[in-house]
Amino acid sequence: MINLVDELQKAYNGDAWHGGNTLSLLVTANAEKVFTHPIPNAHSIAELVLHLTSWTEEVLERIDGQVAKEPANGDWPIPIDMSETGWNEILNQFKSANQKLIETLSDLNSSNWSNEVMDERNPSLGSGVNNAQLINGLIQHHAYHSGQIALLVKF
Repeated sequence: MINLVDELQKAYNGDAWHGGNTLSLLVTANAEKVFTHPIPNAHSIAELVLHLTSWTEEVLERIDGQVAKEPANGDWPIPIDMSETGWNEILNQFKSANQKLIETLSDLNSSNWSNEVMDERNPSLGSGVNNAQLINGLIQHHAYHSGQIALLVKF
């Protein structure tokens, strides 16, 4: 069986099969450019990280048994402090959310992986699945947005 905690760790800051893990891409990003939109109508790196953080926090709440919903900070939070300090805070929030989730999952009883998320199936919210499917979806979400970040870092 696939170890989903290990797979999440790889996507976040480990040896990701798809290329650079999310955190390694973010620490190489130029803090002066993370708030810019080099591709018209595309999100900035900072916006992508806030989005990833929001959904990681929402997944943690679902694992803790809360009802599935849109993230508390919204689907696409807007950066407020567009300075290097603001960027560092965004990075710290991303790190914290992922570390908390990985710690929680590491302590999860093996029988809890098949527990269903507390809501009906709603594909856009990712609800109505079990915990293993939820974490697998978050891993895919990290990989998808890491590809976008990798392209934006090159601009």
